[in-house]
Amino acid sequence: MKIIRIKRVYRFVAVLLSFMVSLPVAFSNSKSFTSLKKEKAAVASANAASLVSKLYDSLNLDLSGLSKEAFNYAVKGYELLKAKGKISNDDVLTIADFTKPSSKKRLFILDLKNCKVLFNTYVSHGQGSGAAMATQFSNIPESYQSSLGFYTTSTTYSGKNGFSLHLNGMEAGINDKALERAIVMHGAPYVSENFIHARGFLGRSWGCPAISEQLAKPIIEKIKNGSCLFIYSENNKYLHTSRIINS
Repeated sequence: MKIIRIKRVYRFVAVLLSFMVSLPVAFSNSKSFTSLKKEKAAVASANAASLVSKLYDSLNLDLSGLSKEAFNYAVKGYELLKAKGKISNDDVLTIADFTKPSSKKRLFILDLKNCKVLFNTYVSHGQGSGAAMATQFSNIPESYQSSLGFYTTSTTYSGKNGFSLHLNGMEAGINDKALERAIVMHGAPYVSENFIHARGFLGRSWGCPAISEQLAKPIIEKIKNGSCLFIYSENNKYLHTSRIINS
């Protein structure tokens, strides 16, 4: 009887030891699998970012007048907002490069999926931001100034400026009062080459990124419902305070 009990104890101990030996291996395999998944996700994300960043050269955006800094910051913010689930229309990226005067085609709408420029056209800035160049920026209501930074596009509506697009400011203290200020994208008669020929630069809005009346509908239809819009300037205050830029 004692011999049987001893055999049972021995078997139990043997099984227990076997389990304890295999446990680190199993844990190690599980850990390796999890790490592998994370590594694959990181590589996929890096590859996607790399492909987007290569658009600048492949599309000759420098020859079109888009600054490399504006593009790089736009891609960085786009990737960050996308990772946070803030962007639902991720095929399109819109950049307004306010390092250029309004007499230049400084609005770029890029098709990231098909790697092409959908639109390169004129865009106005606010009356309070400057004449030909936008140099002053504000988030304050009734300042009539443009607000820099990252936005996501929202829904469309028909208002006093025709077919228009709501914009959501994504940067606290920088452009998050866009809805309160009624900062939207809309068409305007003062955004035209005729106006530039007559005045030397575009007419100015009350802070909205206004575009030509002819292109308002096709542009808005393309970028509506959750795409990323970035308005850029070499403004030290913005570059130092933007959490997205400095993330």
